[in-house]
Amino acid sequence: MKANRNRWLIALSAIMIHLSIGSVYAYSVYQNPLNESVGWEISAVSLAFTTAIFFLGMSAAFLGKFVERNGPKRSAMISATLFGIGTLGAGFGVQLESLPVFIAFYGVIGGIGLGIGYISPVSTLVKWFPDRRGLATGMAVMGFGAGALITSPVAEWLMGVISIPTTFYVLGISYIILMVSGASYLAPPPEGWKPAGMRDRENKNKPKAKAEEGRDLAQLYARESLKTLRFYLLWIMMFINISAGIMLLSVASNMTQTITGAGSATAATVVGVMGFFNGFGRIGWASASDYIGRTNTYMIFFILQLGAFILLPLTTNVILFSILLYIIMTCYGGGFACLPAYIGDLFGTKQLGAIHGYILTAWAMAGIAGPMLISVTFERTNNFTAAFVLFIFLLALALVISIVMRSNIKRIQRQERSSQNLVANQK
Repeated sequence: MKANRNRWLIALSAIMIHLSIGSVYAYSVYQNPLNESVGWEISAVSLAFTTAIFFLGMSAAFLGKFVERNGPKRSAMISATLFGIGTLGAGFGVQLESLPVFIAFYGVIGGIGLGIGYISPVSTLVKWFPDRRGLATGMAVMGFGAGALITSPVAEWLMGVISIPTTFYVLGISYIILMVSGASYLAPPPEGWKPAGMRDRENKNKPKAKAEEGRDLAQLYARESLKTLRFYLLWIMMFINISAGIMLLSVASNMTQTITGAGSATAATVVGVMGFFNGFGRIGWASASDYIGRTNTYMIFFILQLGAFILLPLTTNVILFSILLYIIMTCYGGGFACLPAYIGDLFGTKQLGAIHGYILTAWAMAGIAGPMLISVTFERTNNFTAAFVLFIFLLALALVISIVMRSNIKRIQRQERSSQNLVANQK
C-alpha cells in the first residue's frame, strides 16, 4: 500500500516534539538563578523537576489508551498545549514569587504534557519503520536527550539578557510553535503498509534486520500485556537501568570530586560531556539493537554497567573514571531508545503507546528511588561505597532477569512452532 507521508519527515516531526519536551533535562540551569532572584531553596526548586518527572511517568501510563484512541496528531497537539502552558505558567509563578504556582504549572501541567508528548509519536514511528524499529525510535528519543544540550545554553543566555519570567515566556511560546509544527505532520501509515525495500527482501527471501528473533511474539492489547510474565520482567529491567543512570546523574559532580579528587571545574566538564553520551547511546544502541536483538542489547547493558559499577569506587584517575561514567550513560540513554522497539517485538504494535506508558511508570518510580537511595546512603556513611554495593546487586539481578526474559521468549516461540506444526499436520 502507498503512503501519503514521507516516513523520514514523520521521524523529523517526532524529533521536533522530543527536542522540546527534552528541555526538562536542562532544568538545573534555573536552580541558582531562582534561588538568587526569588530566594527559593535549591531543594524546593528541585521539587518542580521531581514533580515533572513523576507526572511524566504517571500520565504516560494512564493516558496511553487516550493516545491510542485519539491518534498521534491530536495527542501531540494536546501535549504541545499542556507543556507550553506549563512553561508559560512557570514564568507567571516566578513573577508572582509563588513556589506552589510554579510547581503546579511546571511540575503538574507541564509534566502531564511531557508524558503525552513522550509517547505520542512512538507507536507511529514503529509502524512507519517496521524494518528499522530501533533506529526510528532511537532518533526520536535522542531528540529528548539532545533537548537539554540546546535549551541549557539558550536559557542561560536569555536569563542574562532578559528577566527569568520572560525567559519562560519566550521558551514556552517557542515550544508550542515547534511541537505544533511537528504534530501537524504526524499520521499513522495505512494498515499493513511496508517500505518498498522491506517488501523486496521478503519477496526474495533475503535475511532482514533482526528485531527479536525475526518477528513479533504476539499482537496484544494493553490489558492483555499486563497478564504476561515478560511485561513485568521488562518493567524491572527498565526500573533498574533507569535507577542506576539517574543515581549517577543526581550526584555525578560530587561523586567525581570525592572519588578522584578532581576540582569543581573538572567535575563540571565531566558532567557536561555526560549529556553527549546519553544522546549518543540512544541512537547508537537503538540502531545496533535492530541487528543484535533487543534482549541481547539489554543483557549487554547490564554486563557493562555491572563491570563499571564494580570499578568506579576503585578508580581515582579522573579520565578512567569519566570513561566508566560515559559507558553507563550510553546504557541509560540506550535503554530508553530501545524500549519502544522492544515493546513492539514482545507485544506487537496494536496498542504500543498504551503499553509503553505502562512501562514508563518504571521511570517515575526510578526518578524517586535512584536519587533517594544515593542520598540516604551517602548521608549515613559519608561515602558512596554502600550505594555502589547496592547497585551492583541490582544490576546483577537485572542481568539474571534478562536471561529469564530470553528463556521466556524462546519458550513462547517453541510453543508457537509446535502449534503451527500441529495445525499443518491436521490439514
